[in-house]
Amino acid sequence: MCFNLYAGTIKPIPRKPWNQVLPDLSVRDLAENETAVRTYFTLPVVQYVRSTSHCGCDFPHLMFQNGGWPAPWEDKDPEQAASDRQNQEALVTALQQTGETGVELYGVWSGDLSEPKSVEEISITDLLNPNFYFKEQGFYRVRL
Repeated sequence: MCFNLYAGTIKPIPRKPWNQVLPDLSVRDLAENETAVRTYFTLPVVQYVRSTSHCGCDFPHLMFQNGGWPAPWEDKDPEQAASDRQNQEALVTALQQTGETGVELYGVWSGDLSEPKSVEEISITDLLNPNFYFKEQGFYRVRL
């Protein structure tokens, strides 16, 4: 099972196909089985944003369990920390290139398009914080 990250924008984020040889952030239209996620967005264009793992699993994220989200790991493996940083920076760059003043992000497990358990207002710079983790079923309004 994979963590999926969806982004709502006014104009589409430029589409970038997955490249297995040079893994990087990629963006695609929603698949037919994902269209229900649009329900939670107020912005008109919703797309799926992939990390270097071909899904959203390489974006730092926390699983909802026992009624909440656990505290983030204090001592990250250096390789994981580098991967998180690469994906966070690529996401911020892609969002800034939209030229918009705000975007919406929603992270859920693949196949689970249930409603958000958390709604937060954050700044684009929060996404670069090494201690930032997307919450599973967390919906973010991001100021750019």
